[in-house]
Amino acid sequence: MTLTLFVDPIYNPALKPSMGTGEGTVIFGNLISRILIVALYGGVLVCFMYLILGGFQWITSGGDKGAVETARQKITQAVVGLTVLACTWVIIVLIGKFLGITIFGGPIKLPIPE
Repeated sequence: MTLTLFVDPIYNPALKPSMGTGEGTVIFGNLISRILIVALYGGVLVCFMYLILGGFQWITSGGDKGAVETARQKITQAVVGLTVLACTWVIIVLIGKFLGITIFGGPIKLPIPE
């Protein structure tokens, strides 16, 4: 009769020094961090351009009620978009603080229990 034990490699002292510290982990963490930053900055840029477009349409509406309402809807959508992006940023930062990982300002570094 043989007894087989399955051990999680995170808690195996022989394997622990090499886990999560390889070059591939850093590259993957940098990639995820950069994708999040580019997506948030891109979203903010699009929202501001949409806000400016709505303001320009409002100014050039010439008193037409339909055009003013369309412009008002664009401005409202841009403000809602900026609010959603700000809430997304706050949630990402809170998750990072709660889990103890760095998401913005460098590669995502996962804490490995000792």
